[in-house]
Amino acid sequence: MTFIWPAMLYSLFLVPLLVLFYLFLQQRRGQAAARYGNLGFTRETAAGRIGFRRHIPPALFLVGLSTLFVALGRPQTTVNLPRVEGTVILAFDVSGSMAANDITPTRMEAAKAAAMDFVQHQPPTVQIGIVAFSDSGFSVQAPTNDRNAILSSIKRLSPQRGTSLANGITISLTTIASQNAQPPLQMSDLTPAPTPTPTPVPRGTYTPAIIVLLTDGENNERPDPLSAAQAAADRGVRIYTVGLGSAGGTTLHINGFTVHTQLDEALLQQISQMTGGTYYNATSTADLQKVYNSLDTQLIIKPETMEVTSMFAGASIMILLIGGLFSLLWFSRLP
Repeated sequence: MTFIWPAMLYSLFLVPLLVLFYLFLQQRRGQAAARYGNLGFTRETAAGRIGFRRHIPPALFLVGLSTLFVALGRPQTTVNLPRVEGTVILAFDVSGSMAANDITPTRMEAAKAAAMDFVQHQPPTVQIGIVAFSDSGFSVQAPTNDRNAILSSIKRLSPQRGTSLANGITISLTTIASQNAQPPLQMSDLTPAPTPTPTPVPRGTYTPAIIVLLTDGENNERPDPLSAAQAAADRGVRIYTVGLGSAGGTTLHINGFTVHTQLDEALLQQISQMTGGTYYNATSTADLQKVYNSLDTQLIIKPETMEVTSMFAGASIMILLIGGLFSLLWFSRLP
């Protein structure tokens, strides 16, 4: 236990002084009783009937005052509190095919609506970040508890160009690493795999962090998404992949262009399996809602320092009241 105002604990030095003062009063009372007893003004039966009970109320008052003196120091202690906590990165594929309207009103708008509903139902202890990726990846919103900022970032998302799953994963990992004061991942379009710097930390380091990777097409940009998924696995970050569309492929007409999009479910399943996440296929807005509702949130036990002044103050008041009650019942007076 620690104290916010430890100097106030010096008031405890008054306790032995109060004890000495009480003993002094008892000695004077005893002398007075002996003196007047010889004159016939006191009766031994009264002293015998009271006995040790006369010391109980003063002792309770002394304990109550000692507890109150401790409360003056504003004590605080570390308690283990269960809470849902972690970091969730919502990584959106913003390739051009996300403008398709096979999911009402469009794939992008349906994904945004489901994500905003998910954000609004999360406890304030869960931090949420937004990453958008197409042929490149960029962080739209760093993890935060500010729900208004998160919702505004989601609303600004719009379809762009191609699809690079590796960029989405790598930027998400970099965002998580910066949140945990760890070195970011380094990647290059000239090599097929992102290279973690330094060597990946032990598995499970970022256990409370997850990535929700939402895409509607197959990977058509370098680098290799499996290498990025392995980097996430090395850091204990789970990736939940959400596929929009069908593995058979669909021809879409977007802004006067004909685009053939095909969902690579096998790749998305492999990414989730490598990282301990789950793959979901969503073909409607209702499916997207179910995906977000089924995400695995973690209940962790986290030590927190909590001030317990009120507990000590309440205990001291209770002890003082009990001491006063006993004194009134037995002696019709306060000690």
